[in-house]
Amino acid sequence: MLLTGCAQKAALPPGSPMTAPIFAPQPDTATYSEQPALGLSCVPYARQRSGIALRGDAYAWWEAAAGHYPRGARPAPGAVLVLNQTERLRSGHLAVVKTVINPREILVDHANWIPDEVVTNMPVIDVSPANDWSQLRFWNAPSRTFGAIYPASGFVYAVAENTLSPQPVPAPETILEDSPDQPIVISSHGVTVGSP
Repeated sequence: MLLTGCAQKAALPPGSPMTAPIFAPQPDTATYSEQPALGLSCVPYARQRSGIALRGDAYAWWEAAAGHYPRGARPAPGAVLVLNQTERLRSGHLAVVKTVINPREILVDHANWIPDEVVTNMPVIDVSPANDWSQLRFWNAPSRTFGAIYPASGFVYAVAENTLSPQPVPAPETILEDSPDQPIVISSHGVTVGSP
């Protein structure tokens, strides 16, 4: 008996896009950290970490930055990564680039990706066909894999793009307020919102 069905490739319907599988090696997660941060969202966290004085929903930062801050498709330490508004991310999302590992991998710090937590040194990979950081996958620690693909607008830079340093951005050890009633304290011991 000759079995040929198993060895044959299934034909794709005409006009179907053929995408190459995404190979993502295991990242170094030795410095990955999750800290409790009740009530802290990504917007005030990104504003404090980057010094970019924008407000509003995360996805709106891309348009709000036009004419005020440089924007681009190249990650740099201290830049804010702006994720688009989607069904999963109704307000979009912001993350601060901490380190550029290579042209397709970065480490980010962000708040509320995991509800009520600040995650630092989270690996993110660019899976866009054009290597333009428009399609991203974030490290999922419980499954030890990169998760779903998220669309991104790009990066907002706090200073002119050509003056950014390639060094990691350290977490501030200061108290900065998002509103007069609710200080945000970010330190090496975690994040708190409200009275310390």
